[in-house]
Amino acid sequence: EKYELITRNLQEVLGEEEILNILKERDLKLYWGTAPTGKPHIGYFVPMSKIADFLSAGVEVVILLADIHAFLDNMKAPLDLVKHRTKYYEVLIKTVLESIGVPIEKLKFVVGSTYQLSTEYSMDNYRLCATVTEHDAKKAGAEVVKQVESPLLSGLLYPGLQALDEEYLKVDAQFGGVDQRKIFVFAEKYLPHLGYKKRAHLMNPMVPGLAGSKMSSSDPDSKIDLLDDEATVTRKLKKAFCEEGNVTDNGILSFIKSVLFPLGSLNGQTPKFIINRPEKFGGQVVYTDYQSLEDDFRDKKVHPGDLKSAATNAINKLLDPIRKRWASDPELPKLTSQAYPEPGSKITKKKESKKHNQPPPKVPKTPTELPVDISRIGDYFKIYAENHPKNAKSYVSTVDVGDASGNPRTVVSGLAAHIPLEQLQGRYVVAVCNLKPAKLQGIESQAMLLAASSPDGSQIELLDPPTESDIGEQVIWKGYEPAKRDAEILNPKHKVFDQVAEWLRVNEEGVALYKDVPFETSKGVVTVKTLKEGTIR
Repeated sequence: EKYELITRNLQEVLGEEEILNILKERDLKLYWGTAPTGKPHIGYFVPMSKIADFLSAGVEVVILLADIHAFLDNMKAPLDLVKHRTKYYEVLIKTVLESIGVPIEKLKFVVGSTYQLSTEYSMDNYRLCATVTEHDAKKAGAEVVKQVESPLLSGLLYPGLQALDEEYLKVDAQFGGVDQRKIFVFAEKYLPHLGYKKRAHLMNPMVPGLAGSKMSSSDPDSKIDLLDDEATVTRKLKKAFCEEGNVTDNGILSFIKSVLFPLGSLNGQTPKFIINRPEKFGGQVVYTDYQSLEDDFRDKKVHPGDLKSAATNAINKLLDPIRKRWASDPELPKLTSQAYPEPGSKITKKKESKKHNQPPPKVPKTPTELPVDISRIGDYFKIYAENHPKNAKSYVSTVDVGDASGNPRTVVSGLAAHIPLEQLQGRYVVAVCNLKPAKLQGIESQAMLLAASSPDGSQIELLDPPTESDIGEQVIWKGYEPAKRDAEILNPKHKVFDQVAEWLRVNEEGVALYKDVPFETSKGVVTVKTLKEGTIR
């Protein structure tokens, strides 16, 4: 019975027989580690719900706050911030556990640097380095350590330290996401080389991010932070990838499966996921098991918009106790600002000065840095728009953006699956003109066409400026300074467009907006033909 509780809802277990043998004699000892890097997101509810299962099964659980690991992982957490982020993680994780009814007095929290700087640990690390090949170290960290063009040596040390933690924390097993599997296999291979026993490993499934890829603390568009307010949660879920009928690459369904239903069944309760909709669309439906919800979504009995709305309500309800805890203690917002200082603060400036004395990237609060122009595909040029020679999903267009040189620009757009080629010829479009040119499937794209997308991504339409607008005329937003026509090319590393695009949308009347301000030209507002409510990219 204990083994079933320990292993339920896991994706994989390595060392099942060893766990069963230990349970015949005593309770299991296990650790879960987290490196305090980016702000924790709702994906953390997945391990938290399993920790609740472990405690119910009598498991002795250690939570490792891996501060040294955070620093080693491509300096995701600089040394001057690690201390504050470690404390932030500890307080936030305890708050999350308390919010779902987990008795934290049964948990042991350990900070990695309290033992990882000892003489014995350091010597074991050297011994491990004398045994492990560069190939195995790099392979082990491939799914966890940030991959960059010129990797630091510190990333190769990361897997070895995580293996040693099993011995120094005196546990029988380590728990983590399935993305840790290569490190777990590495530990099973190399710990015996040092004379230490092989441990068991338990892995939970990874929750896809809101865009369909892995949910990551370093990618704000892929996640919902544990302290996001209700409006932010609503906005992010509205933009989330949720294709109708798609149950395999759906972060919203995965979160419902991995978190909401398991949490709803704690202490013998019956989980409930409620979808409220008008009677003409089926009325309210209450799901008490995940499979029924998944089946209905696959069969298109549940619309993506209804799923998003229900998930938004459930997530906001889940996060509300955490928000209230943070609002009730004035020291916690202070801790947040110490752990994650705003751009331009003394700590951030100090950090940036170490990076070749480069100034911190500008974080735009308005679209002022984006010259958004009225353009036309083709017009009097020989080529209008044509299929991409190497990618059937893309078009290559010749676009007049009104450059002073009189020369058109080549633009690659992934619109072939959504807009017939003949509908592009000679039409007016809205384009962003100061993005850095990029080669897409071998062809350099020199601007980006703006298009609106439905919440589930099934419908995409190009923005339509008023037809009387002049080619090269800039789009304006009342109340904001117009962008400079000769604005500098944006550095893609600073993700300026992505930060502005978070606030671009189409309203229920089909009008393109920045926040609540319409895109306008001298001839009127910019719209889309049929789409009502959606995001703009």
